[in-house]
Amino acid sequence: MGFLTGKTAIITGAGRAVLSDGRCGSIGYGIATAYAKEGANLVITGRNVSKLEAAKEELERLYGIKVLILQADVNAGADNESVVNSVVEKTIEEFGHIDVLINNAQASASGVPLAEHTTEQFNLALYSGLYAAFYYMKACYPHLVKTKGSVINFASGAGLFGNFGQCAYAAAKEGIRGLTRVAATEWAKDGVNVNIICPLAWTSQLEQFQKTYPDAFEKNVHTPPAGHFGDTELEIGRVCVQLASPDFKYMTGETITLEGGLGQRP
Repeated sequence: MGFLTGKTAIITGAGRAVLSDGRCGSIGYGIATAYAKEGANLVITGRNVSKLEAAKEELERLYGIKVLILQADVNAGADNESVVNSVVEKTIEEFGHIDVLINNAQASASGVPLAEHTTEQFNLALYSGLYAAFYYMKACYPHLVKTKGSVINFASGAGLFGNFGQCAYAAAKEGIRGLTRVAATEWAKDGVNVNIICPLAWTSQLEQFQKTYPDAFEKNVHTPPAGHFGDTELEIGRVCVQLASPDFKYMTGETITLEGGLGQRP
């Protein structure tokens, strides 16, 4: 039995993505894989159904867990509360409880300088990241209270260090950091553990960022002191397992920065 056997986790942005060399290129899928290995049943969401279906097939086949896939896109033109509430309702119908919420989904127009950013590009980052985390946390809260569950959100060094060409992305991630700290303060009395991770992992999005905006990549992305970028499953995913493990008690509201396998709490 794994640490999370019998638990149910919602992971947003967990479609399967692949790097040019064939390795897993998605933080969400890396987390899903780590959770599946520990016996958790999963609800994975995203915009691309084919990527969700590919994730479901592989996870169920390899690890014998159950995966519910739900297309969900929080954006400026949607009835977002209804979208998110539907995901939560279907999760309860399928599994009966929610133990972990992982807000990983995020889209952005990285590489575009602030003076050239459009409102549509700014909204893309805010809705897919900050608003999505807000809606999912609100909808999952009563269920997490029942299970004494965990919330794991994702921020970024882009907000911590003011990365060039990432104004909307940085704003969304800093908003998520603030939201996480407030939730940690308010929900601690309910036994709900709330934390945030700032990862630096080599993903298909980062790979594409390097190809599309080489100058911005050169200015913003540097090899960590450990000499490698974080592995989406073995480092990012395993930290998410630890934060949700029943025997692991953690001070809520802290920021965990992962750089190539080195974890620190700034």
